[in-house]
Amino acid sequence: MTATSQRPRITSAPLTTPVLSLSEVSKTYGDGEGTITALHPVTLDVRPGELVAVNGPSGSGKSTFLSIAGALLRPTTGQVKIAGQEVTALPQGALSAFRLEHLGFVLQSSNLIPYLNVREQLTLVPHLAGLRGRDVQARADDLLGLLGLSGRARHLPDALSGGQRQRVAIARALMNDPHLILADEPTASLDSARGREVVELLAGQVRQRGKAAVMVTHDERVLDLCDRVVSIVDGRLRE
Repeated sequence: MTATSQRPRITSAPLTTPVLSLSEVSKTYGDGEGTITALHPVTLDVRPGELVAVNGPSGSGKSTFLSIAGALLRPTTGQVKIAGQEVTALPQGALSAFRLEHLGFVLQSSNLIPYLNVREQLTLVPHLAGLRGRDVQARADDLLGLLGLSGRARHLPDALSGGQRQRVAIARALMNDPHLILADEPTASLDSARGREVVELLAGQVRQRGKAAVMVTHDERVLDLCDRVVSIVDGRLRE
């Protein structure tokens, strides 16, 4: 197999401008004979209204891929664009503010702050961006209502079920109206029914709001809910 054939180009049919665009992105560690390739060069576009699943076994490179897509890790080669901004060209000090404005994250364990109630989990996000006031409270209440959490607004995370915590995480990811949502194994701690409920909710919000989303998962039970599925094995992404 030639080097060119090892570099898949994975694109979707719509002609709208991609929210996430990775071009020949790779990640290696070390140098010389000790070089380890965590992610082989890949090109991937994700467009508005599209939920793309990245499926693969543990140790396949999914976490490296997601970290690069989320501007948390710089690639060794290639270019990453999010909402038209080449994030690989941004200085390190500007990345945190960029992520806060343009990205929303849904993590495996929901990653809720234990001493904040559900509404506070959401209002913390705009607070970090320097936004306060009634509009912030109103947006939080709207999202909680939309996701069926109004009755849990004053509850702490320990008083919620696993599915409810993940719904709070999705609401929090939407709070700053991001262009791109990245979900890391959001069903890992849930049973089959709750897992499908969470992914259905995520997919619905992505399509209704015209967001782009990437979900890294090894849960094949929810892949049918996604618009596209790409696989990653030994650091190589393929459709």
